[in-house]
Amino acid sequence: MNWFVQAVIAGVTSFVATNIDDILILMIFFAQINVKFRPKHIFIGQYLGFTVLIALSLPGFFGGLVLPKEWIGLLGLIPIAIGVKHLIDQKNNETEIQLVSDELSHPKATQPVLSALANLLAPQIYQVATITIANGGDNVGIYIPLFASSNLSSLGVILSVFFVMVSVWCFIAYQLTRHPIVAQKLTRHSGAIVPYVLIGLGFFILIDSEAYQLLQ
Repeated sequence: MNWFVQAVIAGVTSFVATNIDDILILMIFFAQINVKFRPKHIFIGQYLGFTVLIALSLPGFFGGLVLPKEWIGLLGLIPIAIGVKHLIDQKNNETEIQLVSDELSHPKATQPVLSALANLLAPQIYQVATITIANGGDNVGIYIPLFASSNLSSLGVILSVFFVMVSVWCFIAYQLTRHPIVAQKLTRHSGAIVPYVLIGLGFFILIDSEAYQLLQ
């Protein structure tokens, strides 16, 4: 398997694993569309929030240029730990959905990074972006070791996959709002799948970087 295919697989796997819950949040957004809250607000806001998460994760790549690849690979223990935590402490999706609904109905003060853009963007956009960032703790935790274990070519492929997947995610969420039965199935089973995907991604980073040799 060549590096390009590996990068594509790593990009798709890590995106899906860290954004399954975003499908549910995006469905809430699309369910509230009206004359003032349009699909373009959701689309732009999702891209804006996700771009901020990527920017917060990029220091991992630059660290990987300085530190030995094996030591950077030990960061693969982070997604494993997150996956195990998800297995031990499964979150209640219904509670999370309610919190997001409340946030949309009663938006709090935006984060400083986004408030600077408030005069340039519609408020609906940075409200979506703020919630995307607030829900992105796992994203940063997974992307930092993934970026750190990548070279420049692989990083370019992974980022390209990520930004394509954002559009795919918005499309899937929009379609799911029209099929409540499918949405219910996704909500019920996604929590059981994600932990194992995260653990598998962590082992991939450990093996690909040969960091496992440091644990012997």
